[in-house]
Amino acid sequence: MRYRVLGRTGIDVSTYCLGTMMLGSVGNPDHDDCTRIIHHALDHGINFIDTADMYSAGESETIVGKALQHHRDDVILATKVHFPMGEGRNRGGNNRRWILTAVHDSLRRLQTDWIDLYQIHRPDHTTDIAETLATLDDLVRAGKIRAYGCSTFPAEEIVEAHHTAHQRGISPFRTEQPPYSLLARGIEADILPVAQRYGMGVLTWSPLASGFLSGHIRRDTVDLTTGRAALTPHRFDPTTPGNHAKYAALEQLTALAADLGTTLPALAVAFTQAHPAVTATILGPRTMAQLDAALKGAELALDDATLDRIDEIVAPGTDLYRPDGAWQPPALADRRLRRRPHDERAAA
Repeated sequence: MRYRVLGRTGIDVSTYCLGTMMLGSVGNPDHDDCTRIIHHALDHGINFIDTADMYSAGESETIVGKALQHHRDDVILATKVHFPMGEGRNRGGNNRRWILTAVHDSLRRLQTDWIDLYQIHRPDHTTDIAETLATLDDLVRAGKIRAYGCSTFPAEEIVEAHHTAHQRGISPFRTEQPPYSLLARGIEADILPVAQRYGMGVLTWSPLASGFLSGHIRRDTVDLTTGRAALTPHRFDPTTPGNHAKYAALEQLTALAADLGTTLPALAVAFTQAHPAVTATILGPRTMAQLDAALKGAELALDDATLDRIDEIVAPGTDLYRPDGAWQPPALADRRLRRRPHDERAAA
């Protein structure tokens, strides 16, 4: 296992990070099996674990907390805040009130006194970014967290956050966590250059494109009733016009992996490591077998000829699908923001 410094935090992390979204009721409900997966990752040199309060409604954090009871000092632990937790108003977002509540809930579930990297899971346009950053800075000063970052933020909002932090004389976001895969290369055009400009660590998620690059998906045999395909069938349905380019690329990438004598998952994971802006790739297994398959990418280094072939299959900076299905910018999600009021239209 290789290790890199996480941006400008001075913290050494493994280049592969264990993501735990699938540990819990959403994926693997067997806590003992999940613990074995976590310990297996640690045994293979992974010292970086990423979770979030909303994964299985807090269950993932609970599993991680139990599994790390005798390993806490040796693990760089990251979690996230933003999405609603439970019903009722003011149970989510990036405002001071909710962050202070959520961080203590996460600390309790994780059974720890501190979080190494606390991340804002998505933007919140109802909260001033200055309030969010000031709250996070206070948590660092209080010893509750060691550093903070953002996840799946547009490039312009990362720039705004850094500008605001500079104005306020506080620390900026130290990391960004964007989706990145062979089929979703859009961040190469803006997010990754911005992260490099600001010296940010980058943790990429979904290297297998939500299971599309797992090696088990083929156009003629895909089963839309099981696994990831059952959760989001619109992403896998070969009859959907928007998926045609994905399946065409999948066939070529599968052939490329075979030519290299490796597996498609190993190729997919190794690809994310080739970009100089990427610090770590998040692996999100549900089973031990999936973790082992992804870890094979740690043994694979892609040469320029291979990367050139990938560029021919999926052009740099191109997304063959929308990689973040959990959030939409308000300017797109709320039609009222795209339409003038009726009285103004009538006057025109």
